Amino acid sequence: MTDNETISRLQQQAAQARAAILSMTTLAASGHPGGSMSSIDILLALYSLIKHDPANPWLEDRDRIVVSNGHISPGVYAALGLSGYHDLDEAVSQFRLAGSIYEGHIEREVAGVEWSSGNLGQGLSAAAGMALASRIKNVPYRVWTLMGDGEQQKGQISEARRFAIKYGLNNLAAIVDYNRLQISGNIDAVMPQNIRRNWESDGWKVLEIDGHDFAAIFSALASVQDAGLPTMILAHTVMGKGVPFMEDQAKYHGSALSEEQLDEALKILDQPNPLDKYRKLRESFQAPDPEPDHSIFELNCSLQPGQPTVYDKTTDNRSAWGAAIADLARINSEDPTPIVVVDCDLMGSVKTGDFAKDKPGRFIQAGIMEHNAAVLSGALSSCGIQTFWADFGMFGLDEVYNLQRLNDINHTNLKVALTHVGLDVGEDGKTHQCIDYIGLLRNLFSFRLICPADPNQTDRVIRWLIDKPGNYVVTMGRSKLPVIRGEDGQPFYGLGYSFQYGRADILRPGNKATLFVTGTPAANAVEAVDKLREQGLFLQLVYVSSPLQIDSETLVQAARKGLIFSVEDHNVHSGLGSVVADRMVALRLSAPLVKIGVQGYCGSGSSKDLYQAAGLDAASIAERVLAELKNIG
Repeated sequence: MTDNETISRLQQQAAQARAAILSMTTLAASGHPGGSMSSIDILLALYSLIKHDPANPWLEDRDRIVVSNGHISPGVYAALGLSGYHDLDEAVSQFRLAGSIYEGHIEREVAGVEWSSGNLGQGLSAAAGMALASRIKNVPYRVWTLMGDGEQQKGQISEARRFAIKYGLNNLAAIVDYNRLQISGNIDAVMPQNIRRNWESDGWKVLEIDGHDFAAIFSALASVQDAGLPTMILAHTVMGKGVPFMEDQAKYHGSALSEEQLDEALKILDQPNPLDKYRKLRESFQAPDPEPDHSIFELNCSLQPGQPTVYDKTTDNRSAWGAAIADLARINSEDPTPIVVVDCDLMGSVKTGDFAKDKPGRFIQAGIMEHNAAVLSGALSSCGIQTFWADFGMFGLDEVYNLQRLNDINHTNLKVALTHVGLDVGEDGKTHQCIDYIGLLRNLFSFRLICPADPNQTDRVIRWLIDKPGNYVVTMGRSKLPVIRGEDGQPFYGLGYSFQYGRADILRPGNKATLFVTGTPAANAVEAVDKLREQGLFLQLVYVSSPLQIDSETLVQAARKGLIFSVEDHNVHSGLGSVVADRMVALRLSAPLVKIGVQGYCGSGSSKDLYQAAGLDAASIAERVLAELKNIG
């Protein structure tokens, strides 16, 4: 039981926090005061209880608080300020101000914020990843997740609940701010649900409390720590708590008070009104360096790449990936940085079986719950774990694009191995054709994309990645591929090759024109160029393994030769050809460009037949090149 002195102190802080919440939202003329005021008592109780150190916010064994409903940022900033993480006046005066870290939804750049959030429904997945990391790294800590009640309508939450029960994450707890209001009004009118029964049906223990009674809050928090299983606290609260004219009013979910209303509210709270001081501080604010240092979020490790495998026979890239990651786990078994693979019921297809067999404790079977897996994997990777998530292209990127964007915003260190990419998915048809992966990843500012040409380059890429921080996507097709060979007939990506991100590889020199290719059609392009050589036409053939970053020197050289072709198993409007065009414009280069790619959704069929239908087989590529060369004389 918490002593009366502590409760009295928190009650005083709660009044200060509510004043700060109202002041910052009024000053910014926007924000979410209502939910911030209904959850502030919970936040203050948590920060007074958990193991943490504001002077060392990244302490490895700290307890974590993940705020899923990131719009209650005013409450979070107030609680962190009163807990010693920052100057509260700074947060109030800079709230929602351009160049400030105190954004409208919480961001990891603010010390004490564990996860940038805003899109609802993802916080429990992030918290589950952090809780799982505690077990994998054998570093004891507890993870608390604060959530909204309207947010419970999101399906991803049920995915995360089931995952937590499967893995027995008894160091994980959730608290639902049950004020019964969302933007459009009462939560039952917007979308009826039985929150308690939903959590209980998935195996969670549920406690119900008055979320404004500090004694009840502390009693529940103590019960959670002794529960032995994941627990949710359903905290009955009041929107706008503390200011009678705001209470139980849905409009204050996202509406700030006027200055006159603020003055009235602060009198009710028995707090001073320093709005003029905050306004002056706001006017004097100077934004820091526009390029903030995110190195504190990077993975630091010394994992070793081992010895490369040389493939001299036809096999699939996905098998090479699976063999490489299993080998890397074996040779790094004593390294303090764990290697973890997350799978979504596709072990046999994405070739993670050997890893699962050798490292069952590091193999996470997340089931057919890709939304949870995307965020869970990102959160795992933010905890000093080299995390690989293997999935089909459609599920690991297209289906969860917004969640990968969230990982990008959170500066995670996730490695995504996507198989069954492009038309090479074959008979599975339109719904499984991930033909937009380059276009999608062009929109994510920090993700890097690698498209290996054959099994040998796949092996080198995975080994190169093993100690790299940051987010990467590695794409692979489904079919077995011939080994890419140099002019001497030996594997081009053999023992003498080392991967370098952004470097293009000249597979065949030539002076007639340049053909850029990426992805699974690489072998078809080699065959096409070799056939043209037999006719006396020597094209330069360039393989682009990093289509988001094509080096300038290669493009300058290609422009000098004249006609340029791009070949890709991708939507022709948004892939390699478009990247080449954009880079050429930026470099002020001029040359005709012919884009060869996927012009529309294709149906079911063998990979060979689909490539032929799309004009991506060797014969079609050669024919197109001849026709274009003839057109330009």
